[in-house]
Amino acid sequence: MKLSLGWFMAGVAALMWMGSGQAACRADLGELPKGFAKQAHAGQVLVPAGWVRLGTEDGYPDERPAAEPVHVKAFWMDRTEVTNAQFAAFVKATGHVTDAEKQGGGAVFEVPTPDALRERPLAWWRFVSGANWRHPKGPDSDLRGHWAEPVVLVTQADALAYAHWLGRDLPTEAEWEHAAKAGRDDRRLDAAPTDPRGQPTANYWQGSFPLNDLAQDGFAGLAPVGCYAANRWGLHDLIGNAWEWTRDVHTGPHQSHANGDPSLLRTGLAKQGARVVIKGGSFLCSPDYCVRYRASAREAQEPDLATSHVGFRTVSRP
Repeated sequence: MKLSLGWFMAGVAALMWMGSGQAACRADLGELPKGFAKQAHAGQVLVPAGWVRLGTEDGYPDERPAAEPVHVKAFWMDRTEVTNAQFAAFVKATGHVTDAEKQGGGAVFEVPTPDALRERPLAWWRFVSGANWRHPKGPDSDLRGHWAEPVVLVTQADALAYAHWLGRDLPTEAEWEHAAKAGRDDRRLDAAPTDPRGQPTANYWQGSFPLNDLAQDGFAGLAPVGCYAANRWGLHDLIGNAWEWTRDVHTGPHQSHANGDPSLLRTGLAKQGARVVIKGGSFLCSPDYCVRYRASAREAQEPDLATSHVGFRTVSRP
């Protein structure tokens, strides 16, 4: 695959102004970071050491009660979610074949018709043959115009392969939540991500899920990385856009999937291993169905199932 500057800029050109949102995307964050695959911490920021209280007193039962504070050592974390452009460079360099490509497809979100909603549960999820990171909506789709968006339809193993190629790892749940909370412990962390005017400050679902995304955040579906302000430690999009893989097995109370469990679509694919923790919520999280656009929110995901709402970012430890 030839990754020309023109293709990168086509993806970055998604400075979209859909709906009434005021998302202003940073074009530089959609490009390959300076020194990518050459410098140890290219595209990363240093997350300081500190104490973090995992969980919350106000969220879902699987987030409560908030734990006693734990200490997290300093580490480096990707400034944004890994993009299609970055993952393509990895595949070009290594020849990696993703699990979805081996399995012949993945779970893809589609806005259902009202009739479909009445006819079957989870009508917004469909196992699409030929869907993978290169063809995120199926074999007739491609990445033109989407290079700056988070790579999705990758499993935990795919994410780890990318991370290890760079000499990195996936974050633990504690590292991820420490980075997302950025030293805060206030109740606004459990509120919808909005500014003082009520405008969304992350990419999540506004409207009636799953039929009508009003795109008040500027996007319906995935957004290019870096379209919303960074947190106090310089990290973008930890909340919303795409769920993010961690390396941790999910323990503690389990709840049903916030957006419906796409693993129920699987036929003929053996489940492999315990479910692992994903964090951050996605463009599918809505106030009326999935209220997981919060740093404390957690979800259990099958590690070998590729879906259109889960991506990742990497970390480096001293």
